[in-house]
Amino acid sequence: MNKLARAAATSVLAASIVLALGACKKIEPGAGKGTAGATPAALEIAGLPTEEQQAGYAIGLQIGGTLAEIKDDVDVDSLIKAMRTSMNGEEPLMNEEQARQVFEAFGQRMQAKMAAGNREAGEAFLAANAKEEGVQVTDSGLQYKVLEQGSGPTPGTDSRVSVHYRGSLVDGTVFDSSYERGEPATFTLSSVVPGWQEGLQLMPVGSKYMLWLPSELGYGDVGTPGGPIAPGSVLVFEVELIDILDEATE
Repeated sequence: MNKLARAAATSVLAASIVLALGACKKIEPGAGKGTAGATPAALEIAGLPTEEQQAGYAIGLQIGGTLAEIKDDVDVDSLIKAMRTSMNGEEPLMNEEQARQVFEAFGQRMQAKMAAGNREAGEAFLAANAKEEGVQVTDSGLQYKVLEQGSGPTPGTDSRVSVHYRGSLVDGTVFDSSYERGEPATFTLSSVVPGWQEGLQLMPVGSKYMLWLPSELGYGDVGTPGGPIAPGSVLVFEVELIDILDEATE
């Protein structure tokens, strides 16, 4: 899910929660009689004297907070105008198909913006990492470090392999791990991202390497939509090549 969709979904959820808390509050026996169970009066808040103003302001804070990340990419006046139009049941300035196209284009712009920022940060990280002891860099930009060097054969592009691995982002967030699942992963080398294809072909069976993948050797500017890998992300893998499961070896 792109940033726009996440913000919109969160906004709707936040507003729904605020409204539901009031609408679904349990009515205790005796409510409405005297002061027991009576509806709370408006708080004393400067500039917001009525319950309606306070409720609107509170919901606005929730929605505004969820949209803060994209505040420079949307026109707030148009946003408020559209909310009034929708709430008043008036005729909107765009139809559903136009809204869909606008959302799609906006999501693409946000994805490109996020990817560019992540690529810039990733390039800085890789430049520093390349200077670390033991780190080697291939012509493609793949970085690797030998943790344990095996003595078995190396796989080819079409080899089916068995590996243990731990994948993380540059901030250390682990997004996938065969170690945590308790069993190695098996796959054909040609089915994985380019950085894995290149990295594993450097590894004899029995080896354990660290691999650092520039975004173009991982999931590129798309990332994993709805998943943990943002567009333009550098990926870090600890990989252990356990075995080659076919005869396609070099």
